[in-house]
Amino acid sequence: MSALDGVIDRITYRNEENGYTVAKLKCNDLTGQECTIVGNFASLAAGETVRAEGEWVLHADYGRQFKVERLTPLAPATKEAIEKYLGSGMIKGIGPVTAARLVKKFGLQTLDVIEQTPERMTEVDGLGPQRAEVIARAFAEQRHVRDVMLFLRSYDISPAYAQRIYRRYGSRTMEVLRENPYRLASEVFGIGFKTADRIAQSMGLPADSPHRADACLRYVLGAAGDEGHTFLPSGDLFERAGEALGLPGETLGGGLDRLAAAGEVVVDGVDGVFLASYYRAETEVAERLTDCLRAGSGRAERGTHLIADAEAASGITLAGQQREAVATALVVPVLVITGGPGTGKTTITRTLLSCFDRLRWKVELAAPTGRAAKRMTEACRREARTIHRLLEYGFDEPRGVTFRRNADRPLEADAVIVDEMSMVDIALMQSLMRAVRPGTKLVLVGDADQLPSVGAGNVLRDIIASGVVPVVRLTEVFRQAADSQIVANAHRINSGRFPDLNGKESDFFFMEEADPDKARDLIVQLVSKRLPPFLNVDPLQDIQVITPMRRTSLGVERLNADLQEALNPEAGDRQALAAHGAVFRRGDKVMQIRNNYEKEVFNGDIGIVAEVDLEEGEVLVSYPAAGGPLRVAYDRTELDEIVLAYATSVHKSQGSEFPVVVMPVTTQHYVMLQRNLLYTAVTRAKRLVVLVGTKKALGIALNNNRVETRYSALAGRLAKLIAPPPPA
Repeated sequence: MSALDGVIDRITYRNEENGYTVAKLKCNDLTGQECTIVGNFASLAAGETVRAEGEWVLHADYGRQFKVERLTPLAPATKEAIEKYLGSGMIKGIGPVTAARLVKKFGLQTLDVIEQTPERMTEVDGLGPQRAEVIARAFAEQRHVRDVMLFLRSYDISPAYAQRIYRRYGSRTMEVLRENPYRLASEVFGIGFKTADRIAQSMGLPADSPHRADACLRYVLGAAGDEGHTFLPSGDLFERAGEALGLPGETLGGGLDRLAAAGEVVVDGVDGVFLASYYRAETEVAERLTDCLRAGSGRAERGTHLIADAEAASGITLAGQQREAVATALVVPVLVITGGPGTGKTTITRTLLSCFDRLRWKVELAAPTGRAAKRMTEACRREARTIHRLLEYGFDEPRGVTFRRNADRPLEADAVIVDEMSMVDIALMQSLMRAVRPGTKLVLVGDADQLPSVGAGNVLRDIIASGVVPVVRLTEVFRQAADSQIVANAHRINSGRFPDLNGKESDFFFMEEADPDKARDLIVQLVSKRLPPFLNVDPLQDIQVITPMRRTSLGVERLNADLQEALNPEAGDRQALAAHGAVFRRGDKVMQIRNNYEKEVFNGDIGIVAEVDLEEGEVLVSYPAAGGPLRVAYDRTELDEIVLAYATSVHKSQGSEFPVVVMPVTTQHYVMLQRNLLYTAVTRAKRLVVLVGTKKALGIALNNNRVETRYSALAGRLAKLIAPPPPA
């Protein structure tokens, strides 16, 4: 086995799924040659000094490469390596410019000066005492982190995760890891059971350790929550956990008993095994909805007159189903209104608002995401807020997110109308119901045929399926909406019929292309060159590529890379920061992928990179907000919270609306070709839909009406708590 010592100059390719990486290594030998190294690494960053052990191979397409079997981090030993290391953004306050100045002044002693005599940094032009103190403090903080990083890198843990681990445990990091490394899986964002298990096994913990069994059961139930389940049947749970552990499933009974005794899970003999938080959430939502149903509202006896007055004021005449929805909403305490695009949900909401205004009621409008709330505001010409903002969320370090509106301080409203209910998961519904006091009218509006929430639960469908909450189903598509092929085809798709393609003056187009690589090139051409001048739209703000899968040549990751290169290519005057397999440049379109209450940005928010600060190792993103742009800074360790968003998945597009949607539909996405997925994507578009792919793939999606099973128990809980109302 050969060995190469050197500095990582740049990352050429990175696959985050399996860690496969292609990088350029500048060797530390006398030749200083640059070579290509390849291998599977948990993480690798430009500027790192490493020892690569492996062998030379000859690749048929890319020539001579060094295939790495083992990679070990080393302390930088040359001026160039020190400069590269300091300029990589690992030390807050030092970027490429400052790194170059420090190394020019102190040479090989640079790291010693920063650590032992930081006051000497003021000898460098542009570095005053205050800046030197900031750098010294950041470097001192890194001392413990470096120990943790070196320790964890031997277990293939990335520097970014090592810093997160240190931030969570501080000086106790090593103690925690040696005592129970499985704590990482539940206590450090981004580290799951498999990573914690790899560390634990490397540290010699026995395969039958109780810590391992308990952590695996937590992991399987948490992963099931990520799939949308609030519980798993016990047999399914043991089977999944047994596969993950490589142990017989029946050996896990003791772990389940321990977790139940600790109050972490609830074993329900009827349904299965719940994480305690999901069990409490479903139970509480069912109980509070029941309280609202029993309390009634009964304060709108003048329904017919109110509707007539509202029609006269708006100059419209409601259709039969619309009138039924408004009239029902005026007399029942809780109502679900569900229907597809063009069926009049917005008209109903406006009319209800007009009726409530005549009653002098205070009404709150809400939606699960910022984009959905903005759409509701524009449609109703009345302020709508996200559910989080409606509930006055806050954040503190020990407790995490909190809501100031709750059972002790409920919403001061006579009526609450919530739009895009299909996106609401069980945890958010729990928080909402805590703040809705019995007697407040609750109107839930949504399209039950869209994909369910990304989070756990099947809230809208379960409420409808329970049979105890009044439901108005809208099926009539109005003429003005029916003139749009987008709306008409959405309903065709939802009923399993083939969409009408490429009609004259249509807003719905299909472009045939069977070859995935050619289809990807066509999509890039459409977004970057053909559609913007044709429609007079901005390719960043107005066009969204939506795709069924994350990987494959037509998946989110590859499309994002190609679209970034077409719309925001590398340029000498544009700074860029690489992290987590992506490169972020000023002008990039990005999406937040998890709720961050401290920064006040949430899963699905889309913004534009406004600045890249290499000195501070930060990316500044501008998000649209009601009071003007919200500018949010991310340091290097936080950049896994954002991803490029030129292309996004169908799930991530929920609740959003875009002028133009472009979507690949090919047999390459066979496993994800489902009718409700195609329906959800098409209904995101306002002006134009372009599908690129094959009619065969379209047919597969239309014929696949299989809705993925979600284990949830809300419908059953509601049905048990209150008898269905008698037939009218």
